[in-house]
Amino acid sequence: MEEFVPFASRSYGLMFLLLFFSRGMDFLSTWVATPNMVLEGNPIAKKLGWKWGIPLNCGLCFGFAFWPLPAIVISTTSVLVASRNFQSAWLMRSLGEQLYRDWYVERVQETSITLYLFCLFAQTALTGGVGAAVICFSEWRLVPLAIGLGIVAYAIAVAFYTLLGIWRLRRSAILCARLAERSLALERPQPAPRNNGKAIAIDGPTVIQPQGK
Repeated sequence: MEEFVPFASRSYGLMFLLLFFSRGMDFLSTWVATPNMVLEGNPIAKKLGWKWGIPLNCGLCFGFAFWPLPAIVISTTSVLVASRNFQSAWLMRSLGEQLYRDWYVERVQETSITLYLFCLFAQTALTGGVGAAVICFSEWRLVPLAIGLGIVAYAIAVAFYTLLGIWRLRRSAILCARLAERSLALERPQPAPRNNGKAIAIDGPTVIQPQGK
């Protein structure tokens, strides 16, 4: 394949169908897992939502179909993301988006952050290693090179968005802890004011004592 392909050519049609299928699978897997975008890890996609995300990705398919290298990279990354989404989509749907989110947050909070990060980096490093091996043995041929780059891009995306989610989770937990401390401080009873080391009596109901004779 050439660096760029002409519009409406066979290569252009092939790249467009490849992009359309891969991006479609990414969207389908996201919709199955989180139809309200509650669990969407990409903040840009979450902000765009379905209304703007679908036409934007259609434009992406039309645009990048001219350029086979990024088209194959994007397609490879998209199908791997879709596969990852489908892996847990049934659990997200059965529990519900909010309940699954709360359950997942609890599991993360109960896990050592060192263990969590070790497993994350081991997963992404092994996946990225496969992509790097494909690149090394591609002999700079377009298709295997682009597939290898797509695998590496997928590993980087998983690491980045997972770390972003963990950072936001920890920031939210710290904020909630500070708010709880402030609320507790406001609810504590204040000590009675003192004057020269003696407590000042606080006015209360007057009790008449009987007089002795």
